[in-house]
Amino acid sequence: MKFRPCIDLHAGKVKQIVGSTLTDDKKNALASASSEVSCTNFQTDKPASDYASMYARDKLTGGHVIMLGSGNVDAAKSALEAYPNGLQVGGGITCDNAQEWLGYGASHVIVTSHVFRSGTIDWDRLTKLVGLIGKDRLVLDLSCRRKASDADGPYYVVTDRWQTYTEVEVNQATLEKLSGYCDEFLVHGVVK
Repeated sequence: MKFRPCIDLHAGKVKQIVGSTLTDDKKNALASASSEVSCTNFQTDKPASDYASMYARDKLTGGHVIMLGSGNVDAAKSALEAYPNGLQVGGGITCDNAQEWLGYGASHVIVTSHVFRSGTIDWDRLTKLVGLIGKDRLVLDLSCRRKASDADGPYYVVTDRWQTYTEVEVNQATLEKLSGYCDEFLVHGVVK
């Protein structure tokens, strides 16, 4: 068995957030500021680098640092510096910055919205990204959820903090096809 640690960053802080509760809707975010406590399972003032150092000390490999929104770049860089080539990084990764993040010390980059856009897979972007960094440094995030209208139906890849559905089903055919473009998949399943 392998244990893979995670460092989620939100507003520069290490937090564990109920992912499907994140939104870009500024009006609702302000109106529900008091409800953020119910959306956050854990928060600390310890820097991300402390957790990365602990993971390095305990030889926990394959973990990741996820930047949930803006204001997380410095914290992510500090974690990668504390555990070079020991952590993957995701959140805002594109063809334009993937190599840069690998240069900061990420073992892999994790991509969702850059490749899954307009409801489908952008094969041109995926192919370009693989050409830039190689499939052995790429993790495709296939985080998914069922549509509310079909609670027993298939799971679909979701983007934009689990808010936007694609038409890409997470099934054997999808996994087989995409496996030729990446080293591994990251999958979080959202129940509601």
